[in-house]
Amino acid sequence: MNSFELNKILGAVLATCLMLLALNIGASALFAPEKPEKPGYNIAVKEEGAGGPAAAGEPEKPIAVLLASASVEKGQAAAKQCASCHTFEKGGPNRVGPNLYDIIGHERGTGRGGFNFSAAMKAKGGNWSFEDLNEFLKNPRAAIPGTNMTFAGVSRDTVRADLLVYLRSLSDSPQPLPAAADAGAAPANGKPANGAPAKPGEAPKH
Repeated sequence: MNSFELNKILGAVLATCLMLLALNIGASALFAPEKPEKPGYNIAVKEEGAGGPAAAGEPEKPIAVLLASASVEKGQAAAKQCASCHTFEKGGPNRVGPNLYDIIGHERGTGRGGFNFSAAMKAKGGNWSFEDLNEFLKNPRAAIPGTNMTFAGVSRDTVRADLLVYLRSLSDSPQPLPAAADAGAAPANGKPANGAPAKPGEAPKH
């Protein structure tokens, strides 16, 4: 190899290096990240509205009031989330939890085809009322500390009411619904919510 060819090779290598260097400098100039004024990470914080913190939710209505307008069909649909642990048909088997047919009015922690209830459930005693089941469905572990039920609970009171009227329907002799005293404002015909006529000269109760 003569000196002319060697110079050509060295020149090509040098030109390639210079081209790569120029590309690197150009890319750095085009895609250089913006440096923050102060080092650190930006943390997104949820901004409160102009009126301050969000207002607290409306208080729950008494379960007796909600039961009066609850839907068996909606309750049956909501109960599908419980079907992995419970059965609902008469004489149905126990699963992770007991069969729930005719559960309202039944004594807690007993029967259910020999289901192995927790010691806390057995110690609680008493019969399942609408009010008791409402509190248990809302937060099982708060209602009966030590229960084996791991379900987090149903937060919406209207959904719990639908579930309760559905459970009530699963019986040969459904339990009577609790009286909804002062269920709400009287309708436009001047009669209270329970259907009794208003007394003469007496304003409808609210």
